[in-house]
Amino acid sequence: MRKKYVGAIASVVLGAPVLVLTVPAEAAVPSQWQNCTTVNQRLPHGVGRANARDRTSGTPVTNFRRDTALYNTAMRANRGLDRDGDGIACEKA
Repeated sequence: MRKKYVGAIASVVLGAPVLVLTVPAEAAVPSQWQNCTTVNQRLPHGVGRANARDRTSGTPVTNFRRDTALYNTAMRANRGLDRDGDGIACEKA
């Protein structure tokens, strides 16, 4: 037996009611890591691992913040911030 509620799913498991709340994917990401526009407001050239090198065919970005712990925090919150996988999130010249 299933009943739907706005923003929640209720179901009966082994005779005991269980309420499972559903959260949209966008809401699960902390606001400071929502997208690169937001990140670049605080970190104008992005954040990367201490030993990261920018992968580009032009002039590589070298003035990003080098902070491995902060980069790892960003990646746990939103893997899409480092689309090219070079170890620098939201790099911008």
